[in-house]
Amino acid sequence: MASETVAETRPADVGLRREVGLIGAIWASETSIIGSGWLFASMGAAVLAGAASIFGWLIGGFCVIILALIHAELGGMYPVAGGTARFPHLAYGSVAGISFGFFSWLQAVTVAPIECFAVMQYAQYYFHGLYNPAKGVTTGSGFIWTVVLMAIFTVLNFLAVRLFARVNNAITWWKVAIPILTIIIFFFKFHPANFTAGPGGFFPVSVKTLFGTIPAVGIVFSYLGFEQADQLAGEIKDPQRNLPRAVIIACGLGTAIYILCALTLMGAVPTSELSKGFIGLSSTNPITIYPFAAVAGLAGLGFWATILHIDAFISPFGTGMIYQTSTSRIGYGLARNRYYPQIFQWTDRNGVPWVSLLFAFAFGLVFLLPFPSWKSLVGLVTSASVLMYAGAPLSLAAFRRQVPEASRPYRMPAAVVIAPLGSLICSFLIYWSGFETVWKLGICLVIGYVLIGIFMAFDPQRPPLDWKSAQWLPFYLIGMGIISWQGQYGPDNTFRIPFGLDFVVIAAWTLIIFYWAVATALPREEVLRLVALQSERMADMPEGPRH
Repeated sequence: MASETVAETRPADVGLRREVGLIGAIWASETSIIGSGWLFASMGAAVLAGAASIFGWLIGGFCVIILALIHAELGGMYPVAGGTARFPHLAYGSVAGISFGFFSWLQAVTVAPIECFAVMQYAQYYFHGLYNPAKGVTTGSGFIWTVVLMAIFTVLNFLAVRLFARVNNAITWWKVAIPILTIIIFFFKFHPANFTAGPGGFFPVSVKTLFGTIPAVGIVFSYLGFEQADQLAGEIKDPQRNLPRAVIIACGLGTAIYILCALTLMGAVPTSELSKGFIGLSSTNPITIYPFAAVAGLAGLGFWATILHIDAFISPFGTGMIYQTSTSRIGYGLARNRYYPQIFQWTDRNGVPWVSLLFAFAFGLVFLLPFPSWKSLVGLVTSASVLMYAGAPLSLAAFRRQVPEASRPYRMPAAVVIAPLGSLICSFLIYWSGFETVWKLGICLVIGYVLIGIFMAFDPQRPPLDWKSAQWLPFYLIGMGIISWQGQYGPDNTFRIPFGLDFVVIAAWTLIIFYWAVATALPREEVLRLVALQSERMADMPEGPRH
């Protein structure tokens, strides 16, 4: 009887206010999905893979929908702030929680800078000197304005969550309307011959190149953000009902918009510009610098080109603003787990975790210098995001096994198949990102582990390290690094594992890790204890000894 009572205990957050309704939750995810990706990724993919890039959008959409379904169940079960950072903590304990929590925070903190870079690149059309098209990087003055823009994101996040949601809702209505109207308008300028223009016709690249395109030019990055409702779960009204709906609706809408945007953009390019096909477009061509606006202008749609230049500020602005929000909530969640200093969960009178918010601003600036452009940062953000997502299928499988009776407002069908499929998707996306991105991400992870180790060393109530339930994690990370180094996606890799066999190796390694992880997950009693420790009635209870 006692076990049943504890099983129904839900974690809760202190200091946050549940003031965001269903529409606000949907728009929190949708404004993250429809950001700078829609402005650049469609043409970026076409330049690398030609018309065949549409398959990349379909594959990417399928991958993200699977991951969204998994997050929908988890968010409905345990609606806590910074959910992606906390699900692995509840399923696998502190070591896995530290790792996936940091992956989540790293992913979120890098998005605001990348959205600012998008603004600078499009703003170059009117304000010369913000972006260098020849080098493909933001200039010194563009860097200064990027810092100013990030500061504005931070200031707006100090608004009460209800007012902030209203501001975000207004921005998101615009952000969704403009791509939809662009799709409709571009359909009237559609040239079917574009899809076979240039050497190689419709499929001018290898299958290997097509897969590499999916993470390299922002296809996966564009779809990211469906999990924002999970990150804000501590502030959503009736989260068991609204949160799963928000994740699924936002993901489905975003996927449809991106696929149709890619299709109509390629069809609307004047055929005279494609004598060498999409792959022949140079990096200094206006079509590659500000794709949708340039194509609208070339098609004689001057007014709509102006609207798209305006949107090139609004869309990235909304996404950067909401990611600044989610970064602060993830930091809050990591402090609740006692991985980050406890000041990260301090909230002001409006329920805003203000210390975590200021740190999100400061650390976001760190990524500006080593990654001075949208394109240079997108690979790192994508890989960090996928590492974050990798914890969700593992957590879902563990919860299905350890707490099968727990309330699940949304119960994902065929979990026995979809959960391991979700893990496979994450591993393939990391691998396709290339070894150069993987080793840079590895350096970020090492720095993160050192910082968190220092934080926890000074916390007398830090949780004990659950090495046993996370014994598989270092093997997974190191194994993925080695396979990437020896595989087909570079640069800086060896190409020793042949194409085709590398897919088999990745799949085998991922499934070994998946079932190993599920087998060593925390026992049922410990999962229930960790959930109870973060419930409202036990929110301030120290970790204490194990029994």
